[in-house]
Amino acid sequence: MAWFLGIGITGVVLLVLSLIFDGLLDGLFDGALGGALDGWLSLPVIAGFLSMTGFGGVIAHDGLGVAPVGATAIGAVAGVGTAWLTYRLSRLLLRDQTDATPTGNDLIGTSGNVVTAIPAGGFGEILVRLGGQTVKFAARSAVPVARGSEVWVEAVPSATSVVVRPVER
Repeated sequence: MAWFLGIGITGVVLLVLSLIFDGLLDGLFDGALGGALDGWLSLPVIAGFLSMTGFGGVIAHDGLGVAPVGATAIGAVAGVGTAWLTYRLSRLLLRDQTDATPTGNDLIGTSGNVVTAIPAGGFGEILVRLGGQTVKFAARSAVPVARGSEVWVEAVPSATSVVVRPVER
């Protein structure tokens, strides 16, 4: 039982080290065996395998009364299963991509509402939706635009201001 506990504790220590030294073994053996080991020799996968092999062996030996050879086999099967799940979960998380960060050019052509009246040639304020968020911008227009009017963004001269035109329906 002490061997199984030692293997399990070693796996937990490796898991902690993988959290501290993120990606320590990642890419070390990339391309080995024709790429068959890519991702499998990462520290979290190895830690999951060792932990479940050790703790699965303890459970099988002491909990179920299985002989050491059988407990080793049961622990190894549990370890391989955990390693596979860890590998699949890490691949899934690495493929998770976020949307591109919105830029000023994403504003062009969007509609907004005037919250502070815009005098001809002067500045007012509008609210527009950018990246799912409501954002307030300083706005200029060639013609006066009343508060509450709908406008279209025509240009973005700076990060905090836009040029708009009223929407005519």
